[in-house]
Amino acid sequence: MRTPQYLRALRRVVTGVVAPAAVEVDTSGSFPRASVDALGKAGLLGLISPLETGGGGEGHRAAALVVEELARHCGSTAMVVMMHYCATAVLEAHGPEPVRRRIAGGTYLAALAFSEFGSRSQFWAPVSTATANGDDRVRLDARKSWVTSAGEADGYVWTSRPVAAEGVSTLWLVPAGVPGLEVGAPFDGLGLRGNSSSPMTATGMEVPADARLGPDGGGFDVMLGTLLPYFQVLSAAFSTGTMDAASTKAAAHAAATRMEHLDQSLADNPVVRANVARMRVRTDMARALLLDALDALEGNRPDGLLKLLEVKAAAGESALEVTDLAMRVCGGSAFRKEVGVERHFRDGRASTVMAPTTDALYDFIGRILCGLPLF
Repeated sequence: MRTPQYLRALRRVVTGVVAPAAVEVDTSGSFPRASVDALGKAGLLGLISPLETGGGGEGHRAAALVVEELARHCGSTAMVVMMHYCATAVLEAHGPEPVRRRIAGGTYLAALAFSEFGSRSQFWAPVSTATANGDDRVRLDARKSWVTSAGEADGYVWTSRPVAAEGVSTLWLVPAGVPGLEVGAPFDGLGLRGNSSSPMTATGMEVPADARLGPDGGGFDVMLGTLLPYFQVLSAAFSTGTMDAASTKAAAHAAATRMEHLDQSLADNPVVRANVARMRVRTDMARALLLDALDALEGNRPDGLLKLLEVKAAAGESALEVTDLAMRVCGGSAFRKEVGVERHFRDGRASTVMAPTTDALYDFIGRILCGLPLF
């Protein structure tokens, strides 16, 4: 079967730009601008934009394959692109055509601005406010706690309480550089060090009333129907790519590292081999669930929502286990950056605490299985 054009383009960008820059992005905590620009020029930022606006016309499965491959090489770039695709899905459903065409053309980076200090990981329930200022302007005030690509994106899909309607949230498109919008301290985190995930605040920030994405008070429905499928499968793809890289590097290290006094490699030790096998089995199990979730989504199966909730929880927890095992297999050498597994160990921590967190997902899954309302 012929490899799709977008995957051929992706491999060129990964080989030429993303992979060579990954260590420096992690070490310096710098935003992977060169990688993002290269992905835009290759048509990959516009991957899920429709053909009629100049995009790739692809959907969830293609986006997952791209994020998975990026995560094998640079977790920060993968996370930036993942959030861009999630925001793009919302903008394709409700955003203005000029922005949609720029995304399709690869010249516009989008991001989500959901999580807030006031509601923490329950991003679907913002405490930030939206206040009408005349007939054509809206004032937004907020303290966003984590925004991937903060200060780097061209626009942010933003949550607030409704202006006047019933409901828990309303969505807006906030352009970069609007007066009253400020980016907090540069991100200096354990993992994903180049994803520029900083706080953002809005103080008296005004946007046009037509910057609203969907109906006033309808933000939750957009999140559930449009955003959640992308976020869940792409989070799982990120974890799967991270696991695959850690497993591959650990197995290669075990095969190549010799214990001269025994005239054996690490791989000759059955305990080491068993741990390498566990890593591969858990990685393949997570990827199988991801593919099944995509099948359920694309086939509109009755268990689609359940699979979407399961896939991020399973892949996130598997990433913790697999990257832990990678560190054990490589032993003291794992703490040396040149081996490479400690970067995946750090990046692999992210998914379980990204909202909806694994604990929240288990509650949602349990509710469905027990016949209780999801919310």
